[in-house]
Amino acid sequence: MRKTLQFVALCAYIVFLAFPLVWLLSTALKTPQEMAGLHPSWIPEHPTLANFADAFGEQDLVGAGLRSLIVAVCSSLLTVAISLPASYALARYKGVLSRVAIGWVLVSQIFPFILIIIPLFMVLRKMDLVNTLPGLIVVHVTFTLPFALWMLQGYVRSVPRELEEAASVDGAGRIRSIVSVVAPLLAPGVVATLLFSFISSWNEFLFALVVLKDPDVMTLPLTLVRFTGPEGVARLGPLAAASLMATIPSLIFFAIIQRRLRSGLMAGAVKG
Repeated sequence: MRKTLQFVALCAYIVFLAFPLVWLLSTALKTPQEMAGLHPSWIPEHPTLANFADAFGEQDLVGAGLRSLIVAVCSSLLTVAISLPASYALARYKGVLSRVAIGWVLVSQIFPFILIIIPLFMVLRKMDLVNTLPGLIVVHVTFTLPFALWMLQGYVRSVPRELEEAASVDGAGRIRSIVSVVAPLLAPGVVATLLFSFISSWNEFLFALVVLKDPDVMTLPLTLVRFTGPEGVARLGPLAAASLMATIPSLIFFAIIQRRLRSGLMAGAVKG
């Protein structure tokens, strides 16, 4: 009975999570007349692909998707490259500086990010990075770095010090022991951090709205807004089709590394 109840609860949770995606697919396949009906249905009566054709015909979804992919991949790789050695230093070296750094990471998550938009825009303008993809990558790295640093230092703490000490006894130096002993054990945590950084950058809208102005450099979330008319009336069919296509890359990325993500979350929860 207990396993049955757990299975039922899990199925209900899956249905709850899948509801937006299923409704999005249903809307993308409906005709305008069916969407305007008083009694909406789950299954379209006359499925059509016209909304997908309109979405790709009106906006450069492929180009916007490629730009979003470039920004997400570069920002996630940079975030991991910066936070990995920093998290090792925070986890292994105890002292006042380490405690202050961890405290600053926690405090930085309290303030709403809308407070830093104006100062950040002024800094980017001084560096001639406004309306450029490198400028948005810098913003996304700054945005995700504190949480990534907090995640990775938890994984580093879960690696026993005795392994490094044993490597040093065998003649390995500090760098050799980190590369040969610690780094392979941190692979699940790196994958989890990489996924978090990628999804955060792929879905980010507010900073992209402030940094990017030229339609030729806009990312996918900004392109989706263009399906809304000047009076705020959204074209639900093309918007649902474009949003569905924008969701697919993140689902594919998650499906590829979900096993490593699950093992990474379990490994990081051993010792925090």
